[in-house]
Amino acid sequence: MAVKSKKSASSETHDSIAEQTAAFLKAGGEIQQIKKGVSGQVNTSGPRQIVLGKPSGR
Repeated sequence: MAVKSKKSASSETHDSIAEQTAAFLKAGGEIQQIKKGVSGQVNTSGPRQIVLGKPSGR
């Protein structure tokens, strides 16, 4: 059985991301710069599912 050289998981991930980025740019994709502190997360506040504390009026 032949011994294969093992890449570390982070090295494999880095290489994969680099390849995907190169393919994206080659296909005409564009990378946008996002200002520091800006989030793409939408506002998720809403009614709470549970209420902590003693029930009132019972």
